[in-house]
Amino acid sequence: MSKQAVIIILFYVLAYLLLPLNALAGEYDFEIPDTKDKPYHIGGNIEAGYTIYSLNKNAALYYQKFYNRKEGSSVDSYDITLQLEGDYKKDSAKLYIKTNTNMTQNYLGWDDETELYEGGVSFEATPSFTIEAGKKVMKWGKGYAWNPAAFTSRPKDPDDPETSLEGYSIVSVDYIKSLSGRIKTIAFTPVIIPVYNDLNSGFGETDHLNFAGKLYFLAYDTDIDIMFLAGESIDDRIGVDFSRNFTTNFELHGETAFINNFEKKYIDSNGILHIRQSDAASYLLGIRYLNRNDTTFIFEYYKNGTGFSKEEIGAYYNYIQNGYNIYQTTGAESNLKKSLSYTKAYYSDKNFMEQYLYLKITQKEPFNILYFTPSMNIIFNAEDKSYSLTPELLYEPISNLELKFKFTVFHGNYHSEFGEKPYDYKAACFAKYYF
Repeated sequence: MSKQAVIIILFYVLAYLLLPLNALAGEYDFEIPDTKDKPYHIGGNIEAGYTIYSLNKNAALYYQKFYNRKEGSSVDSYDITLQLEGDYKKDSAKLYIKTNTNMTQNYLGWDDETELYEGGVSFEATPSFTIEAGKKVMKWGKGYAWNPAAFTSRPKDPDDPETSLEGYSIVSVDYIKSLSGRIKTIAFTPVIIPVYNDLNSGFGETDHLNFAGKLYFLAYDTDIDIMFLAGESIDDRIGVDFSRNFTTNFELHGETAFINNFEKKYIDSNGILHIRQSDAASYLLGIRYLNRNDTTFIFEYYKNGTGFSKEEIGAYYNYIQNGYNIYQTTGAESNLKKSLSYTKAYYSDKNFMEQYLYLKITQKEPFNILYFTPSMNIIFNAEDKSYSLTPELLYEPISNLELKFKFTVFHGNYHSEFGEKPYDYKAACFAKYYF
């Protein structure tokens, strides 16, 4: 583990341990305690997990991932994730920080990494005007599993949409104004996103300054956002989203994004890289419904205008297969290694094709079993008819403790997205404690 990671962890642990001692120091003080909120907060969570993967030894991505290894029928992974966060408020200013440390032991060996997820300062000049600078997650978009209009954020993991994400370093302003009439609230958030060397290097091309913004309305009881992103690091784009509660238990939401001159990069069966430039439109439409039995349904349709077609993905899998055939015949690894570099560069998104359906069903405390919440979600690729199906059991026996079990099955035909996963299924259990 790096020195930076050790220092951050020790700082938070020490601060957390000293807080109770500060409270004990005043145990026999007969002065009336101060009822004001403390100006600081320190907390976080720690999660331990174990995952076993059943290998799909006929899949293209299995060939690419395990071609020079002799594994059995399965591989497993042990993970520990520590997230620490804190903030300090003084008058109208606020300092905040959030770190993420992940330690993994799997078939590749031991790995650990600590990242600053969020960290910066905000200043509330007036109740309507706030200035902020630092690393922050900008939660744009109304979709649950996908957010095509979240131009200033890293993409969600549709398998676990609520997991924490790493932010980008930005400078932003928030202006909010309440109105009377049909439009009750209006807000504007301009954002500056610098991309230089190691600063926001994953956002796009370096040595550029980018500008984004979101205009929010609460109009006719509907939340509406209009977003844009412009700059040299990434293709210009605009987006719109909305959310409307028609009843207390039925909500409709959607978002759309238009990208100007989007560059799609893909390979053919011979491994030749092609670049096609065209305008791209993505959109999402979804509902959230809660019935009388405390069952929640979330359903979404997602059209990914930047995704790959069946033919493009078929050529990608063919190149991997051809590389594996060459390796078996001659022992040459160059094509497989080249295909792996393409995967990391252009095919690393969770859902990289054009059309998807998402359904999640969650039942709160069935059969009056307290603190128990089972759920099930399915991600269906409408192009190649492949899917992943994930039942999940969540139990919270005591305050601040979550016990979770997930089982994911991947199914699909030859050269389909989920059929070419390196695993047939995976099973995972987690214990997560908040402090």
